[in-house]
Amino acid sequence: MAPEEKTFRAYTQEQGQTYAAWRPGYSPKLFKIIIDHHTSTGGQLNTVVDVGCGTGQATQDLAPYFANTIGLDPSEGMINIARSSVKSSTSPIRFEVSAAEALGTNLEPPIADSSVDLLTAATAAHWFDMAGFWQNAARILKPGGTVALWVRTRMAVNPHKTPNGAAIRAAIDDIFENELDEYEKQGSILTRDLYINLPLPWTLEVPVEEFDKASFFRKEWNKDREGAENEDLGTGRTITPEQFEKLTETNSTVTRWREANPDKVGTDDDVVRKMRRRIESLLHEAGVKPGEEVLKGEVAIVLLMVKKVP
Repeated sequence: MAPEEKTFRAYTQEQGQTYAAWRPGYSPKLFKIIIDHHTSTGGQLNTVVDVGCGTGQATQDLAPYFANTIGLDPSEGMINIARSSVKSSTSPIRFEVSAAEALGTNLEPPIADSSVDLLTAATAAHWFDMAGFWQNAARILKPGGTVALWVRTRMAVNPHKTPNGAAIRAAIDDIFENELDEYEKQGSILTRDLYINLPLPWTLEVPVEEFDKASFFRKEWNKDREGAENEDLGTGRTITPEQFEKLTETNSTVTRWREANPDKVGTDDDVVRKMRRRIESLLHEAGVKPGEEVLKGEVAIVLLMVKKVP
């Protein structure tokens, strides 16, 4: 069993607002890939449940495909932001506080057994107790329903597209490895490794036999973070050092560092401020003028999909 994730569960509404402001959404093409695979393998489009939905970015992008949409997250702060940011939609969206291991059993009314067509988790499953998740996923999914789990890695600076890019990438990696390493949790490692060791129904100590192993689908994009393909999937990034700083503030490892070092938050000793200053310095060394600093970077994405036995 994975240790309980506490960082995002404890997010306040203010932290949720920062997260929503700086975490980018996902490419429409990724959602189309998910929906096309789901429907081409017999999946229906009545109800989707997005688990670990955070501020509801992916939930709202999934909603137009379905008659009913539910977003679940254990953080009340995140759910409050999700509820306040719902865009106009032809499909109603219900946001509720519930953990991945419960999948709505705490709600009134609860999510009914065998009622869900598609169950998703966007850059969240690495924080779940996967044994509990798979057990309850089997309960609420319809026969032939689909689970889709995907994750996006943190951005790596592209050394070929950014002035002094190799040195900048090395400087960022050095801070993560030497100043943030003790605050890294297993979930971050699962993300970095593109879910290669994420527990699946048939790899659990007590397997969840309701899932069809033969239906398992795994697809990776931009694994080496070199930007050779799939720009339309949102694997490429162009951001300023300030935007990089704000984005990195939403990283759970950084959140834990800040909780341990409250006196340094927002100062020049803040770990993300140190990253930004080092990035700017290396760009200036390469001849980039102040005010013109831009980073070009890459993320990798992996998508896992599996069907409940019909």
